[in-house]
Amino acid sequence: MGDDLTDAGLRANDVTSTQQLAQILRQLRRRDARRRGEPELTYRQLAARTGWSIGLLAGYFGGDILPPTDRFDVLVELLGAAPGERGVLATARDRVHETRRRPRPPAPVRPVPRQLPAVSFRLAGRTAHLAELHRLARGDDEDDGGATGRIAVVSGTAGVGKTTLAVHWAHLVAARFPDGQLFVNLRGFDPERPPADPAEAVCDILDALGVAVDARPGSTTAQANLCRSILADRRVLLVLDNARDAEQVRPLLPGAPGCFTLVTSRTQLTGLIAVEGAHRVILDLMPLDEARDLLAHRLGAQRVAAEPGVADEIIDGCARLPLALTVVAARASARPAFPLAAVAEELHRARGSLDPFTGSDAAADARAAFTCSYEHLTAAAATTFRRLGGHCGPDLTAPAAASLTGLSLAGVRPALAELAHAHLIIEHVPGRYTMHDLLRTFAVEQAQRLDTDHDRGAAVERMLDHYLHTAYAAAVLMYPARDRIAVTERRADTTPERLPDREAAHRWLGREHRVLINAVTQAATAGFDTHAWQLAWALSDFLDWSGYWHDFAAVQRAALDAAERSADLVGQVHAGRYAARACIRLGRDDEARTRLDHAIELCQAIDEPAVEAGCRINLSLTLERDADHRGALAHSLRALELFRVADHESGYALSLGIVGWYHALLGDYDHALDCCRRALDLQRHLGGEMPSTLDSRGFAYHKVGRHAEAVASYERAIELYRDAGNRYYEADTLVHLGDCHCAAGAAGLAVQAWRRALDILDDLHHPAAADLRLRVDGADRLA
Repeated sequence: MGDDLTDAGLRANDVTSTQQLAQILRQLRRRDARRRGEPELTYRQLAARTGWSIGLLAGYFGGDILPPTDRFDVLVELLGAAPGERGVLATARDRVHETRRRPRPPAPVRPVPRQLPAVSFRLAGRTAHLAELHRLARGDDEDDGGATGRIAVVSGTAGVGKTTLAVHWAHLVAARFPDGQLFVNLRGFDPERPPADPAEAVCDILDALGVAVDARPGSTTAQANLCRSILADRRVLLVLDNARDAEQVRPLLPGAPGCFTLVTSRTQLTGLIAVEGAHRVILDLMPLDEARDLLAHRLGAQRVAAEPGVADEIIDGCARLPLALTVVAARASARPAFPLAAVAEELHRARGSLDPFTGSDAAADARAAFTCSYEHLTAAAATTFRRLGGHCGPDLTAPAAASLTGLSLAGVRPALAELAHAHLIIEHVPGRYTMHDLLRTFAVEQAQRLDTDHDRGAAVERMLDHYLHTAYAAAVLMYPARDRIAVTERRADTTPERLPDREAAHRWLGREHRVLINAVTQAATAGFDTHAWQLAWALSDFLDWSGYWHDFAAVQRAALDAAERSADLVGQVHAGRYAARACIRLGRDDEARTRLDHAIELCQAIDEPAVEAGCRINLSLTLERDADHRGALAHSLRALELFRVADHESGYALSLGIVGWYHALLGDYDHALDCCRRALDLQRHLGGEMPSTLDSRGFAYHKVGRHAEAVASYERAIELYRDAGNRYYEADTLVHLGDCHCAAGAAGLAVQAWRRALDILDDLHHPAAADLRLRVDGADRLA
């Protein structure tokens, strides 16, 4: 061969492979182009001259296909090889062909890694999560037909059992991955060691795959690519445990369709989900039945079955967190003669502390586990986490978190997102965040360790300001005619929520009522007595109308205690008045009258005629239940006069309708209708009709036989009660409507109205439902 080919670095006599033969062909094509002074012949031009396909020519020149002898001769002649060169090249081509026919030496035995940690206990529960991982490993929902490696990310808070689940599942499916199972602890949240560097993890994988150190490329990227190349034709399960973030995981991911990667992390690893198409499996706290199963397996089914209620107390004390349950179970198993009640009592005494869930082994220490997550937070997120520990619970919104922290809404949202990403809080419904009790305890510990008493107290005050001022605005929107109170001034760094209308107010109170009840208790406990009774005032109508009467009574009791403790007479009047109303709803009329008599004395002492009038209206309700209609009328007339003296127009309009009601109960229907007419005229002048007056007018119309007018009045009252969320009085007026239909001979309509009332009373668990059910059943039998 000539110097042109020799100078390219490869001689025909050295050719032993298809790739080297293709290199000779490319050298011939370049030399031919230089000799002709033109560009190299393209595959398309060569195809036109030979009649062969472009794909075949690409295979010849790429080294993927060995050209047959006749085609090779044509090709080298077409590329300008001299006769002597053609002979040498033909010999080279035949040598390659012979080399390919020789039997290859046996491939070296590939090591099969079996690195999964041992499983010491049977996994309790997690059936749904195991099923989801099985589905993902089968590739049931792969849109690309399994063309890429599959990835699942198991995420959840510290101690929730992510590694336990991953290892247990990996053992279950190990047979599906005959080429091995790799396990790498990335130490993303390790209490004793720093997170693993990806380069270190890649080396661990290469070690497991049997790649000698001197056979590895120098850079981490090249080593990662070597891992992928080795795994390309293998079926391997890769478990990457305790990942810090997506960047730590990404270099370790195989791309082979036969491999499956299972990652566990305390963070959500959204980068892997978004970019690599990983599937998220979120591990929550254990359901009660699965937590019982865990205890039964660790302590023995007989021991747990002997004290089932106590076992549930232990589960509650452990917040259904698997790590806490296993620590407590280990201690209980070390004392087999002790009853479980002793363990439960220990947890009860230690409530508010993580001491029962700590140990010498960091892997079994709840405080150490939480600390690892906490220490990775930014300063803003860490401060927010500590503040959330002081929230009254059970959950909160971003605006409430903004007030609690003193940040703006825009400032607190990134901190909440970071905490949710780290599974230190959970967005359990859109826009509402919570944390389990042990994390709340940890947050309180950190706040006591790092924050001053002033900082913690200011946070609680901001939180109470937030709920008080928002709840007060909601209460006024719900019932604009209601008498007002002078709400304590809020801090400037508080962000109450804005409620545009009555519907928004009712929705907000419905979502927040458990939080608000807790806020009253926390305010009273923390010494914010004014906040306590004023929050209770703001809640009173909502709790009453919604039928939460036991909550209503408890809240007002706490409010009254707070007002008495601070010698706040105004607070005592309002809390006593509403505590009495709660007693009326619960059928405790004697207690209600005692409270109302005391409240009336205080009203007279501090000159609050409008509030006294409200107390007398409530007194009339207790007398009505005793059928003392004349006594009830007397208190209503006194209330009417007090509202007039106080120049309280809406109160006067309300009490005028109530006076009409008692006239109707006494059979004076003309007087009753006149009072209701005048009351409604005044109410319309003030901006709207009151449903209680419409109900009273409907009753009077019904009694004088004007049934059509009674029905119209009742239906309008029902509409207004429903709009206001006053469920009890909606049911009460539905009963009156049914009675009116029955008197008019419309039995079917009567039963419909009574059934609607019965549904509400059943939902409210009201004792009146029993008598109404008898009436409905009797009407059905007669139909």
